[in-house]
Amino acid sequence: MYYNCHQKFMINGNLFLWISYNNVQFITMDSNSQSVLPGTLLLSEPFLTDTSFVRSVVLVTEHNDLGSLGFIINKPTGHTLGEVIENFPLSDAPLHFGGPVETDSLFYLHNCPNLIGSRMVAPGLYFGGDFEELKSGLLSGEISPRMIRFFAGYAGWDAGQLANELKSNSWVISNPIPELTFNRYADGMWEDVLKGMGTEYAELAFYPLDPNLN
Repeated sequence: MYYNCHQKFMINGNLFLWISYNNVQFITMDSNSQSVLPGTLLLSEPFLTDTSFVRSVVLVTEHNDLGSLGFIINKPTGHTLGEVIENFPLSDAPLHFGGPVETDSLFYLHNCPNLIGSRMVAPGLYFGGDFEELKSGLLSGEISPRMIRFFAGYAGWDAGQLANELKSNSWVISNPIPELTFNRYADGMWEDVLKGMGTEYAELAFYPLDPNLN
């Protein structure tokens, strides 16, 4: 999605843009002035029309020259893990929509540093790991259900794709907020993160999905 940029200005050392879309004007931080790192949050711009990412909060788990990968953390599917996997210790655990790529595959984020095969994304946050070890840890009580979140699918970008989307201001970049990853609430997360980023962003949280209704 492309916006018309009318003016650039600095606030507290950060570069902001005064932009418009469909005759609606608003202010947002220039995403090109920030860096994407593992653990970073991406918030979709208020008028992003891709149905998979409308009002989404994406936790980036990988970002390099080959591409980027992350998981939407505010879109529960309404289904539980027991509906897709038989005889799993957490049959009532909610299953989240992680993104439109490989939606028939299961992924998980956790804060279990000793899980064999897992990879650290950021301090206190790990991706994947041995599934049988995970089951054993849950059964023995060594791993708490509060320490893990399950996803169907993920969000993926080819090399340079995310950079291009950032240039077109499709995303707002937020610093990591570790507690959100394992928080069970989803409604209002997109708005709450924007409001927590300061008054420059709070206005975005109140924009309607359809800019013509503003």
